[in-house]
Amino acid sequence: MKQRDEFYEILKDPVSYGRKMKEQGRKIVGYFCSYTPEEIIYAAGAHPFRIFGTGENIHFADAHFQSYCCSLVRGALEGALAGNLDFLDGAVFPHTCDSIQRLSDIWRMNVKGPFHVDVVLPVKLDTDSARAYMIDVLKKFRNDLASHLHVEITDDKLKNAIGTFNAIRGSIKRLYELKAENPGIISGSDLYAVVKGSMMMDRDHILSILPVVIEELEKKKENATSSAGKRIVLAGGICNHPDIYRIIEEAGGVVVWDDFCTGSRYFEESIKDNADPITAIAGRYIERPVCPAKHAGIFTRGENLLKIIKEKDASGVVFFFLKFCDPHAFDYPYMKEFLDREGIPSMMLEVEDQLPSEGQLRTRFETFVEML
Repeated sequence: MKQRDEFYEILKDPVSYGRKMKEQGRKIVGYFCSYTPEEIIYAAGAHPFRIFGTGENIHFADAHFQSYCCSLVRGALEGALAGNLDFLDGAVFPHTCDSIQRLSDIWRMNVKGPFHVDVVLPVKLDTDSARAYMIDVLKKFRNDLASHLHVEITDDKLKNAIGTFNAIRGSIKRLYELKAENPGIISGSDLYAVVKGSMMMDRDHILSILPVVIEELEKKKENATSSAGKRIVLAGGICNHPDIYRIIEEAGGVVVWDDFCTGSRYFEESIKDNADPITAIAGRYIERPVCPAKHAGIFTRGENLLKIIKEKDASGVVFFFLKFCDPHAFDYPYMKEFLDREGIPSMMLEVEDQLPSEGQLRTRFETFVEML
């Protein structure tokens, strides 16, 4: 599949891709989280480029962070201090975990760049005041971004951006559904490459090639045989995780859905066609499944995970956590209790950017799959 190769190319060298876009005259705005309002960046005529950090050795960032900070923020700062992100016209920092907030402060003081914007979204989302506050924050971001980029962000531009991102997220969701219906038609590695690449690649190009990928899989589905692998859901908070899909599949499992911010939380809930586009964008953030950095109810995340498992007819869950990620670690005990109560097996894997030895990991997955 030619389109698949495009995604792997950008994952192999995202810096070169960003610099190439810059050479074409594009304004590029880096961001770190799925709570960043990409639609507003796109409506400003800029390209939203998600920063995943580097999997290479950390040198420069260690002078600014303690060793117990997660590899995502350390890797992102490393790339910036090493000059690898010099193609950015600015960076956006949403108010999420403590580490991202501290990264924002350190970035502001140490990384040279045209502009730096914090988007301080509310943490508690299940109140009327949260919606009003969310709208005010997004309006401020719209004005700040327009000022920094010297453009006017009109309602018509925002509505066009909303249509673009609704279509992209809808296409990614359809890819997930096709894999859940017949896991053998696309590997987990290929699907992950599509999702991650979609957060860095030119969005107009993404909009044109995703329907082609879907069409090819729809045709493939007609002749595909059902996979005999045990159906597994992944859950956790790793944005730039190594390729575990191949090892899971070789161990006899298939990933049929996930609860990742670089997965289902990125595409769930479309933006409603409201008269006011900012209100519509805020509505999606209020209604979409939350991550541990947001609050929409005491047991909301556990209930959402159970819903996914039942809808996708999954047999077990693999929790996949980044080391030193406190928000996910705090949620894990009660979410595991939810699964135990329902008799759903689970295992927990805590990693950095690099996986443990493949043999050790395969043994753990084979043991888990045999339990299912």
